Amino acid sequence: QVQLMESGGTLVQPGGSLTLSCTASGRIFAISDMAWYRQPPGKERELVAGITSAGNANYGDSVKGRFTVSRDNSKNTMYLQMSSLKPEDTAVYYCYADRIYLYSGRQYRDNWGQGTQVTVSS
Repeated sequence: QVQLMESGGTLVQPGGSLTLSCTASGRIFAISDMAWYRQPPGKERELVAGITSAGNANYGDSVKGRFTVSRDNSKNTMYLQMSSLKPEDTAVYYCYADRIYLYSGRQYRDNWGQGTQVTVSS
């Protein structure tokens, strides 16, 4: 059994900064690609940033230069550092892990967290 849990979402003023965390729990041996997605109110879910197990990152066009994704494999945790936040960044942010490998040999595919709300407003 594995679980992804996001944390760090809150209300922040425009121009502010915020860091989200996503931690995977369970008897985890390794995690492959991970990503942050977001779903603004009334809109489709979109990719914010992705990161491979080796640390190679890619970003959605709307967040390039403002957001930074990173991960600590020893802690099974991924981070999203957000700066210069805009009202249009308001969304539920979801953590995603492509494959999670357990010490037992079992693997879980297409893993999602429950989401954390980020609201950018004055």
